[in-house]
Amino acid sequence: MESIREIFRIGRGPSSSHTMGPVRAAKVYRDKHEKAKSFKVSLYGSLALTGKGHLTDVAIIEELKPAQVEIVWLKNQQKEFHPNALEFEVADKGKDPDKWLVYSVGGGKIVDDKNKNSKPIMIYSQNNMQDILDYYKETGKTFWELVYETEGDAVRLHLKQVWEVMRAAIDRGLMQEGLIPGGLKLQRKAASYYSKSITLSNYAKTSSQIFAYALAVSEENAAGGEVVTAPTCGSSGILPAVLKISQEHFGADEAKIHRALATAGLIGNIVKHNASISGAEVGCQGEVGTACAMAAAAATQLAGGSPAQIEYAAEMGLEHHLGLTCDPINGLVQIPCIERNVHAAMRAFDSARYSLLSDGKHFIGFDVVTKVMKQTGKDMPSPYRETALGGLAKYGDGDFVDN
Repeated sequence: MESIREIFRIGRGPSSSHTMGPVRAAKVYRDKHEKAKSFKVSLYGSLALTGKGHLTDVAIIEELKPAQVEIVWLKNQQKEFHPNALEFEVADKGKDPDKWLVYSVGGGKIVDDKNKNSKPIMIYSQNNMQDILDYYKETGKTFWELVYETEGDAVRLHLKQVWEVMRAAIDRGLMQEGLIPGGLKLQRKAASYYSKSITLSNYAKTSSQIFAYALAVSEENAAGGEVVTAPTCGSSGILPAVLKISQEHFGADEAKIHRALATAGLIGNIVKHNASISGAEVGCQGEVGTACAMAAAAATQLAGGSPAQIEYAAEMGLEHHLGLTCDPINGLVQIPCIERNVHAAMRAFDSARYSLLSDGKHFIGFDVVTKVMKQTGKDMPSPYRETALGGLAKYGDGDFVDN
């Protein structure tokens, strides 16, 4: 498997595949053609169908400034390799267009035709959950220890920065009010939910604050704020919310939070390596489902759970999101995305509590669920895989509750 730094990328929302990835591609192309005065960028498949809502065009134009940019939306054309494809070309008269086809494959990662089939740099000899559990049995070292042993000091520094960005997103989100950009006239709720949670007690307070923290990050992401892919922008509110509430409940210091992040990253890595974290490939189960598994594992570790209990919590987090569609209204990472983050954060916390009451033994393993999720995504019709052509996305022009 690759470094968990490929799971945790820092950047601006609202989408890792539709915003972060295209921005990275635009920067690469711009650096190669610094003297060009105009560009043409063609968007294919899912990028064309939901790019407006994800601010794909805005992000690309901003990155290529001050050059003039023409965006072409090819909604009915899709490249075979991946549904998120875009092509750059120099549009200066008399100049070589030097066309470059690139794919945004999820989590902010990009590949092109030259390297799309090349093997990524693998630094882990373990490739699935069973390998990691076997490593624990052989060495006595658990998830986060494997990460630190494999990736060294560099990953510790990265995880420190990741947590700082996550906390900052929560703090900003709890302070903001008003409408979220995009046209749905969706009001921010995090500040209101948090202020109301303070008056509550016990479980009601805990759950309400999880809601508020997840809302804070998800609303920041929807507004184009700085977040961390965990494993994507569209699911970026789940892990921070669960880490924040777990820190408050279990009194975990910064070092323990960083270790929990390492474990969460390893869980996300397993899914990415063996299935997909891209909504355009497997639906929202690959984004929110994976994020829930990551957060459940982290919370279980912070509560003192065993490796078996951590695996069980992660398995539940993914299993109970199987079949979840990606059908954003108007292509915006708002409805149903924001509320899905909230409910998945709560489900992750509950999965941790559930697993902690067990001995860690259960019937379906994490590797099996990952395999099933991949196959479910393949079986899922394209209208439900980030194309805004099916599900809730069909009701973007009305049928809302009037209250």
